[in-house]
Amino acid sequence: MKDRKPEIGINREAKFRIGQIVRHRIFPFRGVIFDVDPTFNNTEEWWLSIPEEMRPSKNQPYYHLLAENAETEYVAYVSEQNLLPDETGEPVRHPQVRELFGALEGDTYVLRTKSAH
Repeated sequence: MKDRKPEIGINREAKFRIGQIVRHRIFPFRGVIFDVDPTFNNTEEWWLSIPEEMRPSKNQPYYHLLAENAETEYVAYVSEQNLLPDETGEPVRHPQVRELFGALEGDTYVLRTKSAH
């Protein structure tokens, strides 16, 4: 059986990792990654709400972030092409960070291991 070649133009290997702090390439927000989709996995309505000239390809990893901007904290869903490593060294203030992660080591939070109670 021959190895199947991946489709051209599809990048399913994530550049960033769970726990890593990243920032948006264009908009002023940053956050910590708590999940990764190998390709777009949101609603068509959400995707179409992005202005066409800024709409990213669906065939790339998408990241779920515990995000923050100057005003608030929220959950964001961002394409890989729109993320950069955050180099501030600052922790993320989102209240759910402590639920999912332990210590901040460099630019990455350590994922908490679930314990049975």
